[in-house]
Amino acid sequence: MRTAVMGAGSLGTILGAYLAKSGYDVELIDPYIEHVQALNNQGAHIVGTVDFIQPVKAIVPEEMTGIYDLVIYMAKQTYNDVAIPQIAAHIDESSIVCTCQNGIPEYAVSAVIGTERVVGAPVGWGATFRGPGVSELTTTEKANAFTLGSLSGPINNRVLKTQEVLQSFCPVHLSDNLMGLRWTKLIMNCTYSGMSTVLGCTFGEISASDDVMTLVLRIGKECIDVASALGITLEPYEGYDFYEAHRCGDASVNAASVEIIRKIWEGHEPGEASMLQDLKKGRRCEINEINGVVCKAGREHGIPTPVNDMVVKVVTSIQNGEFSFGPDNLKYFSKFLES
Repeated sequence: MRTAVMGAGSLGTILGAYLAKSGYDVELIDPYIEHVQALNNQGAHIVGTVDFIQPVKAIVPEEMTGIYDLVIYMAKQTYNDVAIPQIAAHIDESSIVCTCQNGIPEYAVSAVIGTERVVGAPVGWGATFRGPGVSELTTTEKANAFTLGSLSGPINNRVLKTQEVLQSFCPVHLSDNLMGLRWTKLIMNCTYSGMSTVLGCTFGEISASDDVMTLVLRIGKECIDVASALGITLEPYEGYDFYEAHRCGDASVNAASVEIIRKIWEGHEPGEASMLQDLKKGRRCEINEINGVVCKAGREHGIPTPVNDMVVKVVTSIQNGEFSFGPDNLKYFSKFLES
């Protein structure tokens, strides 16, 4: 299969390197010219929980030619208005577009590409971009995983073809409930990624703080309430039941839930949110495509989402230069810790 990784940032560089290492005909596509040049000249250097250099072929979007059998879409959703038309120009009726972004990207992609060609693969591993040609895998090998399904529901031939490619990097778990998978992953993004961005900290530092974990529990419960209003049934993640993990009640119930959440995040401790990485580089982040999705759906269905609302407010203020990310931002959530 002629394959493209559209958006060769932190995650895309790592996945592209593994696909090339497995012998796939793959092009890494990214608008960052210095990064593309480094990939072509020195190869993709993958560091962190692994360390190797893999020769790859990289291009900028303007150099795309012909038709791709599979496009693995890993660009930030903030670039959808540019990237989706570029993808559409280089696929045909038999092509597959696999969305691997945060949030619920399938809706925007299918509006242009069509439902039948879209499969979704929520990412169960983390990475940090270290500079042109270099990406850090922050998740331990045993914790790396994809989940995969079709937007139309059934596990079809497009899903199976995509699984064959993706599993050259890590295990790929199939499901006929892609939206359930997406909302489970959205909870992970809203909780740990949201608070990592607010506080400027790693995932391990979140797990280490009882106060932050109280907020994580409440953020996740709000997400579950909204998903239920939408008629979405959450899928387990690596065997963990998120209904159980974000069950709120008395002190003992909450403590049990928090311990499950901490177990879910074991192996991801060194990582930090991609939204935080974007803000550190002065870029716009995906807060509206992550916590903002929950807030918007909550308003539309009459479900209160006050902690997610505050995450969006604080991160937006950081993005606008009004706040700085850091542990002092916990003060904006004090009322949620008292109630």
